[in-house]
Amino acid sequence: MRAAPLAGGAPGPDHLRPLLDTVLDALRSGAEERGGPLPAGGPHAVAHQLRETLEGPALPDTGTGQDEALRTLVHALAAGAADPAHPLCAAHLHTPPLALAAAADLAASALNPSLDSWDQAPAASALEALVSAALAAEVFPAAPAPDALVTTGGTESNQLALLLARERHGSVQTVVGADAHHSFHRAAWLLGLPEPVVVPAPSGTIDLVALDEALTDLAGRPLLVAATAGTTDAGLIDPLPEIAELCAAHGGADLHVDAAYGGPVLFSDTHRPLLAGIDRARTVTVDLHKLGWQPAAAGLLAVRDGADLAVLGHTADYLNADDDTEAGLPDLLGRSLRTTRRPDVLKTAVTLRALGRTGLGALVDVCMDRAQQLADLVEKAPGLELYARPVLTTVLFRPHDADDTTVAGIRRTLLAEGRAVLGRAGADGRLWLKATLLNPHATPDDLAQIITLVEGGIDR
Repeated sequence: MRAAPLAGGAPGPDHLRPLLDTVLDALRSGAEERGGPLPAGGPHAVAHQLRETLEGPALPDTGTGQDEALRTLVHALAAGAADPAHPLCAAHLHTPPLALAAAADLAASALNPSLDSWDQAPAASALEALVSAALAAEVFPAAPAPDALVTTGGTESNQLALLLARERHGSVQTVVGADAHHSFHRAAWLLGLPEPVVVPAPSGTIDLVALDEALTDLAGRPLLVAATAGTTDAGLIDPLPEIAELCAAHGGADLHVDAAYGGPVLFSDTHRPLLAGIDRARTVTVDLHKLGWQPAAAGLLAVRDGADLAVLGHTADYLNADDDTEAGLPDLLGRSLRTTRRPDVLKTAVTLRALGRTGLGALVDVCMDRAQQLADLVEKAPGLELYARPVLTTVLFRPHDADDTTVAGIRRTLLAEGRAVLGRAGADGRLWLKATLLNPHATPDDLAQIITLVEGGIDR
């Protein structure tokens, strides 16, 4: 039996080219079959259709061949996808990736560098160092030696931030707002740290008086305050300058900012002031697979002082032996808690080079504008209620006088019918529909269709 062809090496592109045609045709036909933002019928119908497509075990004794396997399964996945490129797929921080970023990701997969030792990733490791430094400088423009680690996303970045704080201080106490991401609680559990102290956020952002009281009560203990720039539910930004002042006033408590959602707003000259004070943090989480339009995963943990990362150093003789390091081979194990790491930085590097700061900022601006336009439509609709004007790209709204059961039912009906993907969020003691607008190609007509679909659900 002849071995299956490889993607790399000089012959690799010739092996890939016909397969790419198969994949692209299957993506197109699957999207056409789906015809909307997600498949109709709900979980059971989708699972049944997939089983019917496989027509047998997922691991058959005899393979069907690469063309059939690609065509069949890529088509099935596309037909059964919740497609973030569809303007009515607007529930989550689930971005439609840029075509050039997806193309770059193909190159990363074909070359398959592993960023755990230099001899597996010579150019990729150098590229990661350059791009990480450039993005860290965006977050900390005045810092003398900022740095950043590439991560799988906000959960890993937040966990690393707590780990660095623990290594600086020992059993550090984390203080979070009530609307902070759930990953802080999980990270504290994984790291053996005390359960985070939760400060009320009655308006969706940290209450400064309550934070001051909490820090006073915790005086004498090493503290890490985790603020949020872009809450998951409503896209709100904690008052970062005031929180930084409170941290300084309470014995220099460390400040971490979870800007997984809002961080890329730094690319926008128009909206960058929303993140004033972020550079006063010691560590900052940023996800470029949200407002950066990268295929997942594309996370980042930026640190104001690159020396803080030294505690992550680790030695495995087969990867970073002392004599190799002394001879000048870069030591990569301290760049992550993971060992094998794919070169996720390539797609980001291509995007930064192709679009530049202004191009990315323009995409941010478009999505921010779309959120304001959807809020306008909600305010004009007599049967709908707006929670608040959006800060980032998240809009919360609900039918007037509807109970939470009705709101939840409207969302699930739209999902089951394959018409729209809207999220849900609790705020002000009530359940709200959530539209997270991350598609820069969405039009005002698309926004009007969201309103029409929700209004139609009220009348059912």
